[in-house]
Parts: sequence; C-alpha cells; structure tokens
Amino acid sequence: MFDFLKKKISSWIGKDKEKKKKVKKSEVKASKSKKDKIKTKKSKSDNKSIVIDNKQEIKKVEEEVDYKLLTKSEKETKAEVEEILKETETEPDKAEFEEDGGNFFTKLFKKITTSKLSQEDFNSIFEEFEITLLENNVALEAVDKIKEKLSNSLVGQQIKKTEAEARILQALKDSILSVIIEPPSFIEQINHHKGIYTIIFFGINGTGKTTSIAKIAHMLKEHGISCVLAASDTFRAASIEQLKSHGEKLQIPVIASSYNADPASVAFDAKRYASAHNIKVVLIDTAGRMYTKANLLKEMEKIIRVSQPNLKIFVGESITGNDAIDQAKTFNNLIGIDGIILSKADVDEKAGTILSVSHITKKPIYFLGTGQNYDDIEIFNKKLVLKNLGL
Repeated sequence: MFDFLKKKISSWIGKDKEKKKKVKKSEVKASKSKKDKIKTKKSKSDNKSIVIDNKQEIKKVEEEVDYKLLTKSEKETKAEVEEILKETETEPDKAEFEEDGGNFFTKLFKKITTSKLSQEDFNSIFEEFEITLLENNVALEAVDKIKEKLSNSLVGQQIKKTEAEARILQALKDSILSVIIEPPSFIEQINHHKGIYTIIFFGINGTGKTTSIAKIAHMLKEHGISCVLAASDTFRAASIEQLKSHGEKLQIPVIASSYNADPASVAFDAKRYASAHNIKVVLIDTAGRMYTKANLLKEMEKIIRVSQPNLKIFVGESITGNDAIDQAKTFNNLIGIDGIILSKADVDEKAGTILSVSHITKKPIYFLGTGQNYDDIEIFNKKLVLKNLGL
C-alpha cells in the first residue's frame, strides 16, 4: 500500500540527498579553483616563497612571519586569502538547489531558508504535492486539510538550513496525520463492556464483508473472547453457507434461518443465543446493499433497532478509491457508522482511501484487510501510515 505516493515522496527527499553529494564534490573543485588564483608571495623577513592554499597554511605563515613586517600589499593578499576561504565555505549552501527549479520539497527548503515563506509562495509550491495526492486517490477534502495543516506550520517561518529539512519533514508528517483518526483499542472496548457486545457489519456486495467478519471472529478467539455469528444476509445466494463454512473452520456457532427470512429476526435470535450460552460478542453479517438504494438502507435501520449494536462497522474496498469514500459517507449519513474496515489494502498501491475516509466520515479505521487468510488483518494506527509512506 502507498507504493506510488511513497515512491514520489522518497524521490523528492532522495534527490535532495543526491544533490548534496554532488555539491560536496563541486565544492572541492570550486575551492581548488579559487585557491589556484592565490599567487605566491615573498616574505620581507626571510625572502622565502610562501604558498597560501588553506587555513592550515595561513596559520603556518603567521607562525613563520611577523605580521607587522608584511608590506601593505601582502596584508591585502592575506585578507584576500581569508575572504576566498570564507566564500568556499558558504558557496555550496547557496548552490545546493540551483541545478533546476526543484520539486515540492526542494522549493520549500530553498524558500524557507532564504526568506519568510509567504502564503502566496506556499500555495504555488504546494500545487505539485496537491496533484500528487489527487493522483493517488486522496479526496479533495483531505487534500485541503493537509494543505491547511502544512500551511499553518510553515507559512511566515524562516528556518536555519541545518534545521529546515527536519522541520519540513515533521510538518509533512503532522499534516498527513491530521486527516486520520486513531481508533480506540478494539479488544479493550469489548472487555470493558458489561454484558453482550454486539457488532453489525455493513457494505455493498463484494467488499469482503463476510470474510472480514470471520477474521474478527478468529481474532476474538485468539484473545480468549467467545463469539457467535449471525447470518442476517438472507438475500445473497450462498451467503449463509459461506458464513457457516467459516464457523465450522473456526469452531464458532452460527445462527441462521432460511433465505428471504427477516434478517432482523436472525440478529435477534443470535443475541438470545449469546445470552443463553454466556457468549460475549455477537457478530452480525448483513446483505450487501447498494448505498443508492433507499429501500434497502431503510431495512438496515430495522436490523439496528432490533439488535441495538454497540458498534456499527462499514466494510469497503480500499482499491475503489473515492467510490469507497462515497459509500462510507452515505452509510454514515443514513445509519451513523462507528468505524471502518478497508479490505484489499495489500493490493492498493495508491491507498488514497486510507488517507481520506476517516477525515470525510470523522470515524476511525479499525482494521485493514491484507489477504484471504484469517490472520491477514492489521490493526490500524497512524504509525502504520507513516511507515508505509517511508516517513
């Protein structure tokens, strides 16, 4: 995940480092060129030739020759030498970013170390990064938030060159993290709750909702937390058999009815079963519904009213980009989701949905699906994002 965006950011920062290496090499050549201009002078005291080619030689000259005995022209020569040496120390810094117009990172670096960064300059420089984010499926609302946060950190600032790179990188990290909501601990939420903890899962067809439920059930079992599965998807062909198959493999009970039965009644039966068998968690599968179908969405309201879930989870595909964001936004507006699972994150090279969906819905991403096995699910956190972005 984040492969495309990571490569872009890495190329910016990596290119800067390569430039600095080139500058160091050119610094040596420039230094030698300037020092070649220093002519050999003769001392009046001992009539010896003195070649002044670096600081060490200047010190040597001062030890060997009484400065007071130098002629006026020789004093001027010594001053000229010191000035040249001083220039060779500072010139590489000025030359670091003169090779070309630079990228987003180098432009910021150059501007912020030479003058205070104005809002106008920042807006102009940010355009390249904005295009990069949009090309990687980051929603415009999330891009605007990143821009606002980055602007607040850098505009009006003039920073020393020795500190600029670290400051810009930190500002970039903070701006990206500003669009992501850190989820609470899933296991702690359940353990701290008294009584049955009910989780209901929603999403459109084909997003990996049933597989995600099985992964959650496996995770709960690994933590010693009992659960029961409710097959409230009574519309999709083979949906009940699919959930029962997962239940058998995981050795977890599944409550089901016949196809076309009332899905709310199946959820109710699962909660009653959990209460009778002292089971902690009820995981309710629902039929995949197009978020544009108002009648199907209304049916979900009935399931919620009957099951009274503690957590409503939207399951979407990371690879569908802005479409997944629109789905999550619509589900949230209609039923008020509490969190998100993004499936197929392992094959999502752009991963813009991950950077956008929390900001758009104001809800946290709980998990990322990363494969078909029961262990292929990652607990989401902000550090994971920075790691995958190479920051």
